[in-house]
Amino acid sequence: MKTPTGKQLQRIEKKRKKMAALLEITKLNDKDREAKALALKQAVDGTNFELTQEETLTNLLSDQETSTEVSSIESLSRKRPCTRTLDDAAQGSTNSEPPTTEVESNEEPDPLANKKPRLSGEEYANLKQELKERKQRLKVIPRFRLKNVGENASLNFNVKDEDRIPIFLSDVQHLLMYSLLGHHSPYLPARWCLLEKYNKVAHTVVLVVEGLSLYHFSAYESIFTNITTNLTHQLELVTPAVYGGSIVEELAAVPLTGTQSDRLIKLNWLVSEFGSLEAALQSTGDLVKLLKTVFPMQAADKLGVGDKSFKVHQNLPVTDKFPRTQLLLSPWQLVEENYPLPLKGELARKYEDYILTKDMYVEATPRSPMFGLDCEMCRTTTGLLELTRISIVDERMNIIYETLVKPANEITDYLTRYSGITKELLHNVTTTLVEVQNALREILPPDAILVGQSLNSDLHTLKMMHPYIIDTSVIYNITGDRYRKTKLQTLAREFLDERIQEGRRGHCPSEDSRASLKLAQLKLANSLDFGDAVLVGQKNMEILKMNAEKRKSFKVIDRMELRNYATSIFNHVTKDKKTAAIIGTEDVMNEYSRYLKNSSLSIMDDQNFDTTDQVRLVVAENNKHAVSRASNVLMEHALTLCHLRITEDQLKSEKIEKTFRTVNKWMQKLWQHMAIHGLSCVVFGGQNNAANGACFLDIKKDVTVIGP
Repeated sequence: MKTPTGKQLQRIEKKRKKMAALLEITKLNDKDREAKALALKQAVDGTNFELTQEETLTNLLSDQETSTEVSSIESLSRKRPCTRTLDDAAQGSTNSEPPTTEVESNEEPDPLANKKPRLSGEEYANLKQELKERKQRLKVIPRFRLKNVGENASLNFNVKDEDRIPIFLSDVQHLLMYSLLGHHSPYLPARWCLLEKYNKVAHTVVLVVEGLSLYHFSAYESIFTNITTNLTHQLELVTPAVYGGSIVEELAAVPLTGTQSDRLIKLNWLVSEFGSLEAALQSTGDLVKLLKTVFPMQAADKLGVGDKSFKVHQNLPVTDKFPRTQLLLSPWQLVEENYPLPLKGELARKYEDYILTKDMYVEATPRSPMFGLDCEMCRTTTGLLELTRISIVDERMNIIYETLVKPANEITDYLTRYSGITKELLHNVTTTLVEVQNALREILPPDAILVGQSLNSDLHTLKMMHPYIIDTSVIYNITGDRYRKTKLQTLAREFLDERIQEGRRGHCPSEDSRASLKLAQLKLANSLDFGDAVLVGQKNMEILKMNAEKRKSFKVIDRMELRNYATSIFNHVTKDKKTAAIIGTEDVMNEYSRYLKNSSLSIMDDQNFDTTDQVRLVVAENNKHAVSRASNVLMEHALTLCHLRITEDQLKSEKIEKTFRTVNKWMQKLWQHMAIHGLSCVVFGGQNNAANGACFLDIKKDVTVIGP
């Protein structure tokens, strides 16, 4: 059984709120009708008309049925011109003349009295022209809004700190590229936000402030007036500082897309089989490295597991045609698929009672062992699913661990149709979840790769976290839509020619774990795109574009050349003849120079900047100078990136408020110098191994007068 995902829970909660709101509106409408009826009754009583409340209500409701929509007392009074209000009744009672109604009057009512006046001639032409001009103005205004994933990370929505799910710095990177390149960007920010009319964005200005975190903003929000006033969208952000990574690297380095990687591997294969496999392994090196920043991990050679200088073809098992590390879920995918991760900051509260499968892991290699895992659950008095059975099999399909488990709470629904668990089956079971956790920590090696169908549900039930996951619902796709997953039963029938989960006694965990492991082995024995309709479609498009000359002239790409050419955000931005500016102190610029072609400190002088250059490098003396130079040049470039670093000394108790006021002035200065319809992005880099970062976004709409 699968636990509801965060999106599903949100949809359920929204439906409940809508029903509650509908009920409240119904009650208010009933009260409005009663109030109107009472007012009519009092008015009629004042004029000696003997109408009962029931008759008044009948007249009111019959008149309401003939109208198209009645939403308030005012609309009722507009539709019933003969009706008198309480004030009219009171005024009428003081006059000598009795109040009159439409019934008493012999005059015929004017049929046009309650209709909207029709415009004609010059008035109509003027209004039509005004609407046309307004429509033209709206066409050139870019708009930015958050989607569900963005709302889950937002500080503005009513989301508790422990329930907030932050976005990644790579998500921000995708937005920046999309604001500059639109649909030509290698990645789109569609996961978490929507930027409409990207081609109308005047320019993009990014301010990165290392050393500040979400905690600093929350604790001193009143000081950051520029954020609260100008930057509407405020989100929690998992930055590399939280797990000891580099902000510059994650912001500037753009990973190859699946299509690009597949194309490079295909072309390399035409040159040399081993060259292709080496390129494939190198393309997965960053993934394992990134997992290393999230989980406690040591290199394999340091623990005596393998040789660091191994050759790819010597280390691939005979059954595999490409490294199994290519099938591992990345940290971004782990979050997207709702897998538990041991991250610091606010997200850590969500998994504070979870444990790791190992205290220390080893970097996964093409020879790391795979284990099939499947769990069965029952619903308890907590309303959640708890573990009742687990099965683990090795690559030879031998069951290495299987046991029934007694939940900590009383079972309310055995879910026998799916779990196969009955009350009799658990009668004498005494094994607890803690015992299962300890057993897994003993059985699994430090580089174990867990394989299963939607293992996020199993790991949540186990309350355990593991870095190396192969999810068969991700690596196989027969729908052609990445977000539509196929059942394990269907995958086993289509690819293994096996029928599983067909009995009435529920699922068998050992059967499911074997099926998942067989699917992973089958894919490794074929190709990366085997059984994946999405990758197959991308690959076919790329093959159509390839020609014989490219095959003959192609050379094996070195890893350094690959990084400099294909993974720099500045290379992507400048493809469309746009320019970019990077401003920071010397130590910051040294890091960015690694992701620029033909860049060195000798040319990092913006005084020598030529309009034919596409990337402007500005070395500042300090943070203040960096902001000053950024405000001077930002109108000249499509992308301006100003990177500041706040030291620990500046965050001491006696200096912290002064530092924050200074940072706020810097943000305000950049905002004032921006163009209308420019995209502003401020990133707080977070604290090392501590609080998460934050991201503040908005599009400038109003003109700001620049002071002296």
